[in-house]
Amino acid sequence: MDIRFATEEDAAGLLAVYAQYIGTAITFEAPLPTAEEFAARIRDIRQAYPYLVLLDGERIAGYAYAHRLRERAAYDWCAELSVYLDRDYTGRGYGRKLYGLLTDLLALQNVKTVVGCVALPNAASEALHLGLGFIRAGTSLNSGYKNGAWHDAAWFEKVLGPYDVPPAPLLPFPEVDPAAVAAVMARYQ
Repeated sequence: MDIRFATEEDAAGLLAVYAQYIGTAITFEAPLPTAEEFAARIRDIRQAYPYLVLLDGERIAGYAYAHRLRERAAYDWCAELSVYLDRDYTGRGYGRKLYGLLTDLLALQNVKTVVGCVALPNAASEALHLGLGFIRAGTSLNSGYKNGAWHDAAWFEKVLGPYDVPPAPLLPFPEVDPAAVAAVMARYQ
């Protein structure tokens, strides 16, 4: 299994993984975005944050990315994470590996806090977050309606670095030292 950074050309393969979840409450999104919409998401996210692809040979087995939690400047040091695995690859530790790599890369950007939002029930995702040192920060009750039912959303949070005053500026991911990125990537290959 290899991990590399996503490109817009990966959109169709990533979308095939994401499509496995569109009929569930794991994602509140519906309908399935087009490949063009997904390519635009990859392009937009990569301007500021890492977007990872897990490969089994040439097959896309999963992906993970971060994005800004909220638009206000005060949220610069907080990022929300997402991970999706092809169902043939779940339960093997790949989500843990992608999330671990992603959080280590975000620390290089000076991100201080990462959060994950889990639509409930989802025992596997809850266990993933707790196993990686996240704490359950709260639950939004009945925050999403999908597939004929209301779903709660649990929020998980993890501290990545000290809360210096003032904090170092957030670095857009393309501006992070390539040698530091390569060193982190090498630890997960």
